[in-house]
Amino acid sequence: MKFIKYLLLLTILNCTAQKTTDGTVEIRLNQLGYAVGKTKVISVNSNTVISNLKYNIKDKKGTVIKSGVIKNSQFWKDANEHVGIISFSEINKEGEYVIAINDKEKNFRVSSSIYEKATKDVFKYYYYNRSSTEITKEFGGKWARPAAILDTKVKVHASAATKERPEGTIISATKGWYDAGDYNKYVVNSGISTYTLLSAYENYSNYYKSKKFNIPESNNNLPDILDEVIWNLDWMLAMQDPNDGGVYHKLTGLNFSGVIVPKEYNFDRYVIKKSTGAALNFAAVTAIAARIFREFKVEKPNYSTKLIEASKKAYAWAKKNPKEYYLNPKGVKTGQYEDPNILGEFQWAATELFITTKESAYKKEIAIESISNEVPWWQDTSALALYSIVNFEKELAKELNVSLAKKKLLKKAAELKKNIEQSPMRIAMRTPDYLWGSNGVAGNQLMYLVKAYEVSKDASFLDATFTGMDYLLGRNGLGVSFITGVGENTSKNPHHRISQADKIKQAIPGMVVGGPQPGQQDKCKYPSKMPAKSYSDTWCSYASNEVTINWNAPMVYVMNALHYYQTK
Repeated sequence: MKFIKYLLLLTILNCTAQKTTDGTVEIRLNQLGYAVGKTKVISVNSNTVISNLKYNIKDKKGTVIKSGVIKNSQFWKDANEHVGIISFSEINKEGEYVIAINDKEKNFRVSSSIYEKATKDVFKYYYYNRSSTEITKEFGGKWARPAAILDTKVKVHASAATKERPEGTIISATKGWYDAGDYNKYVVNSGISTYTLLSAYENYSNYYKSKKFNIPESNNNLPDILDEVIWNLDWMLAMQDPNDGGVYHKLTGLNFSGVIVPKEYNFDRYVIKKSTGAALNFAAVTAIAARIFREFKVEKPNYSTKLIEASKKAYAWAKKNPKEYYLNPKGVKTGQYEDPNILGEFQWAATELFITTKESAYKKEIAIESISNEVPWWQDTSALALYSIVNFEKELAKELNVSLAKKKLLKKAAELKKNIEQSPMRIAMRTPDYLWGSNGVAGNQLMYLVKAYEVSKDASFLDATFTGMDYLLGRNGLGVSFITGVGENTSKNPHHRISQADKIKQAIPGMVVGGPQPGQQDKCKYPSKMPAKSYSDTWCSYASNEVTINWNAPMVYVMNALHYYQTK
């Protein structure tokens, strides 16, 4: 009798444990799908503890090919959720599959080229954000628009005035990319973005030489990625004062415009104040560009020479003006991109100049022991110097302490990999990472892991990148793909003036939105205050749903790298 009562009690407890998850279970997965031969996980998220939860994975015919039980869950404090993990890395046959839990099902796919289309989407964003040109139907489809904001008549602002270029002087600074959801252009943020695309080409040049992105220049003799970079480099070159080598911090109106398409923009445009940060970003980017364009002397005559001369002048100006930190002058209300600590930028610029020129003056400026190995972003580009040093290990082995640079890089990459392995969600993101532009943090974390793989050839870094990529594509605290148009449930209402004002229901595809962060500075309506869930897919939410060129850049690097390694 006691045994029967025990069985009855056990049954009740088991049913209760199963019941606590009914109606609260959410299946979170990579909405693009999973790569053949790589680690594959699905997360099951709930607001209660998960215990003994059954699941089935079925193929397209409905045949169960894997079944199991999530015995227990881990608590994920950033989302206030309990998470169970389903690993199915052994499923490597290409095809469509279904994960079924209770009465919920979700489709997913396994493929040997899972990121092929997405590589083009995240890159094409740059074409759609070009300034000073028409976006044609041939290349822009339904997002075509007339040429506008030409920037052929830009005023020198009082803060940027010199004897040679007094206030009100008219200059031309055409081309470039709109920085974000607005119509302004900033050298500092442009710097890390352009570098990232150049670094992608430098590390995967053969891949990019045959990679077409359907842009107007696709039929010329240059790789498409370099054509797109040139569009921004030409603008950056125009942002340098030819009289002293200094670089204007930004080209903007005095304020942000309303929700209008480019052809409706009628603000006066200004180049505003020179800054040390802008000069160093400019110097670093033009230095790496100069060494890349040496290969294209026929296609771009004298371009490499022009770039390195501009780089040297900008660096020399920065050395003479080491503390020209940028703050908005009175009456200027557009983005600041302020940076009160530019030691990392000095190291980055000196490193790129030394690699390109081999001149000892730049070598003397490099102090690897002082270079931070933190995940880079626009306000701290230190680790970009490490990337380039280890990338040129053979050439620099007798010149610099490359082993220390490599040790620093791999140490940080190992931390990121460990975060993924130990996280309840199997992601690299931690509580401090959910700041403004958290998806940019996530993208740069993944790029860091790819860089570690390039240096070490340790396959665990690459596998961690495949796993970590799930976060941006739906396996996160909201079940949302943070790249517009990429995935089943994607961000649809980005804070992007073109997409909001063009009267086209679908946002321009391939844009990485800012992502969850608990600051909620825009005072919009959010579903939660938890760091990993504090995201609002609305135009209102510039604090979580704006787009920028620097958040897309690591996605271009990482997605194309993953596609390359999976298909080579």
